[in-house]
Amino acid sequence: MNYVDLVAVLALLQLVFFGTLVARARARSGLKAPAVTGNEMFERAYRVQMNTLELMVVFLPALYIAARYWPQAYPAAAGAIYLVGRFIYWRSYMRAPATRELGFGLSMLPILALLIGALAGILRRGPA
Repeated sequence: MNYVDLVAVLALLQLVFFGTLVARARARSGLKAPAVTGNEMFERAYRVQMNTLELMVVFLPALYIAARYWPQAYPAAAGAIYLVGRFIYWRSYMRAPATRELGFGLSMLPILALLIGALAGILRRGPA
């Protein structure tokens, strides 16, 4: 099984899930598109989705580049931690935004590890 691809697809599904929660929060709040302010619970759901999207731009390329240079178990494990971190971030941000640090850390640290691993792999192997 290709664990890196599995983690990537799960990350994309997670983003879709967060988008679905935004749509549900919009419907519950009665907030009409294109407004993105005016209801705190909608704004929280929206920020979770947007923050996840912002990190995804770095996460997916870092995951795949690191997987080119290291056994797939390592980048996949970092990706799994990222996924757990995003769920913790979502739960804590929806409950009390000030408590989101653990989830954010468990999202950002794997990304940094993947970036460092990718860079180390590139430098270690030299030009192709």
